[in-house]
Amino acid sequence: MADSRKQKEALDYHSDGKPGKIEIKPTKPYSTQRDLALAYSPGVAEPCKKIADDKELAYRYTTKGNLVAVISNGTAVLGLGDIGPIASKPVMEGKGLLFKIFADIDVFDIEVDHKNVDDFVKTVKAISPTFGGINLEDIKAPECFEIENRLKEELDIPIMHDDQHGTAIISAAAMLNALELAEKKIEEIRIVVNGAGASAMACIDLYVALGAKKKNIIMLDSKGVIRKDRDSLNKYKKAYATEQDLHTLEEAIEGADLFLGLSKGNVLSKEMVKKMAKDPIVFALANPDPEIPYKDAIAARKDIIMATGRSDHPNQVNNVLGFPFIFRGALDVRATAINEEMKLAAVKAIAKIAKEPVPEEVNEAYGSRNLSFGRDFLIPKPMDPRLLIAIAPAVAKAAIKSGVAQEKITDWGTYKMELSTRLGLDNKLMKNMTQRASRKLQRVVFAEADNYKVLRAAQVVKDESIAIPILLGNKNKIKELIEEFSLELDGVEIIDPKDEALREKRYQYGDVLFDKRQRRGVTQYEARHKMRDRNHFGAMMLDQGEADAFISGITRNYPETIRPALQIIGTQKGVRKIAGMYILTTKKGPVFFADTTINVNPTAQDLADITVLAAKSVERLRIKPRIALLSFANFGSTEFEESKKVRDAVKILHEEHPSLVVDGELQANFALSKELMQEKFPFSKLVNKKVNVLIFPNLSAGNIAYKLVQEMGEVEAIGPILLGLNKSVHILQLGSSVREIVNMVTIAAVDAQSRKAEL
Repeated sequence: MADSRKQKEALDYHSDGKPGKIEIKPTKPYSTQRDLALAYSPGVAEPCKKIADDKELAYRYTTKGNLVAVISNGTAVLGLGDIGPIASKPVMEGKGLLFKIFADIDVFDIEVDHKNVDDFVKTVKAISPTFGGINLEDIKAPECFEIENRLKEELDIPIMHDDQHGTAIISAAAMLNALELAEKKIEEIRIVVNGAGASAMACIDLYVALGAKKKNIIMLDSKGVIRKDRDSLNKYKKAYATEQDLHTLEEAIEGADLFLGLSKGNVLSKEMVKKMAKDPIVFALANPDPEIPYKDAIAARKDIIMATGRSDHPNQVNNVLGFPFIFRGALDVRATAINEEMKLAAVKAIAKIAKEPVPEEVNEAYGSRNLSFGRDFLIPKPMDPRLLIAIAPAVAKAAIKSGVAQEKITDWGTYKMELSTRLGLDNKLMKNMTQRASRKLQRVVFAEADNYKVLRAAQVVKDESIAIPILLGNKNKIKELIEEFSLELDGVEIIDPKDEALREKRYQYGDVLFDKRQRRGVTQYEARHKMRDRNHFGAMMLDQGEADAFISGITRNYPETIRPALQIIGTQKGVRKIAGMYILTTKKGPVFFADTTINVNPTAQDLADITVLAAKSVERLRIKPRIALLSFANFGSTEFEESKKVRDAVKILHEEHPSLVVDGELQANFALSKELMQEKFPFSKLVNKKVNVLIFPNLSAGNIAYKLVQEMGEVEAIGPILLGLNKSVHILQLGSSVREIVNMVTIAAVDAQSRKAEL
């Protein structure tokens, strides 16, 4: 059942909404007849004529300079083998997605129906004028070697077969750091390579370029050790054929310093690892099953230095650490190739990052307080924001130094700043929050578990170890939905508040509510009866410490859902007003909007209180709040009551909370533009600050703003997050998607963790 469910989820992911994973969007205005006349006929003739006179001007007038082709014939796709070009398209689209999100590089995926090398090369060469670079992908060996070599010879743009060189570059970085830890010299080590395909050949070529000696390398394919006396060896295998009297992996591994596996799972035994030299380096990179299971390897040798291709073990050799940033650097200097010097520069940049202090956001994301260079941290993590800023400049510098760059960068500081702002934070917020949530699982109550989308979200939450779901609702209906949709929720607690077996629990909860509300018109009978309602029952579970967070609202209106939480959970000490906040995840990082859901017309004091609540919530997410209070006016430019209220709120905040980075009243465009702020209001506390929290003067402004931005912009809204309650309670929007529910649960879990840490 689990396999069929996962298959369906994967298929739904690729087919829901607009099919596929990537699309093309205009980058120029197109709303008027004048725009269209400039974009196409007759205006387009002008850049055409310029490019006809000078082909290099294509980089100025078209997307060529930021456009990479991901090209495959589908002959060696992932672990699927030769499935053909059209079946490889989802993988190529996925590669395009990674290029975009990690390095802001645009991609066309091209699937070529040719296995013949000449035909494939001819096709790629014919379409090459479109692109600034070419990423060859999933082409089987040995054809991939000849294809890449010929294209590099015949074209003057960066070309790389990532299956070969991506793995080579990342594993080489890990190797350099492993050798440093083992206190070994690369020119002296004995290397055993199990596998002789594209990746293995590229890896060993690069290791030799770094100083490894061919005489110290033993390579094996499916027939055993590649020896010079074997027949029918291609020229690539011949280059690493040995004269040593070795035939099997068991024979070759004895005394080896480094094992590199690019073959298949479970071919390296514990006994073989025990035969290796002191401080053995084992890179078991077969996926999904390494050549030796991680637990077996570390059990065999306490002095082992281990890497795999898996994310659930230390030292994941993941190509995404390299290719986006290598192409970024190559494109930015219009390199005519990706040469050995550029690859080696990438290797050394990646290795260097691992030895530098790890940013706190990376520690947070991966659930650690002390990630640092060592046997379990040879290479950086994929979510490390330093990768782009370190690798792209290193590659660009190597391109310039080696003479393949057509443009030179002279101001490297400015270039690094451009890289850091190109993607902003690449909106890693939810990725980091997911990692944090999984560190210490919180119990989250789903109050509407007889809803299919809620159950789907619970499944994701369980599968990805975001939280421990507790399902409230009619047990029979929930079980029917689980069965109908092949969900795998065995072991997840299901509670029906109306179940007669829970009468004593309802009475117990009801009596607690009666104690809280008896002077607010609630009788004991009413209090006990209310516990049949899931929102009351779930909120009481939270109040009594039987859960850590509470999620509801997908099927009920906001006031009906929030009222039980207010009556049972109550507000934090000193809080006069609760508020609602949305997170808008933008290309430049998250922006927090408050109040968007509760206070219709807050006073100046209310606005100050809402600001403090929002600041504390943002700090719990490990983000430094920089806050603007918004208005239709700027710093006293009008004397209307509405703008004066905002001004007074800012005065309260400056007097009572001087450590907060906050200012106003401000129009939204000024708040979000560092240039406008510097030019017009250099006295402001927000000058040269990137504002990330916006406080709205009333509910109309806040609610309209987030909904407009959500619908019209390329953003995702997460919320509303309730501010000011004693515990982690969050209300979903009516009709929330599965993804939105999962995001809210993630935020709720991290919120619950942070609240406990504050106690």
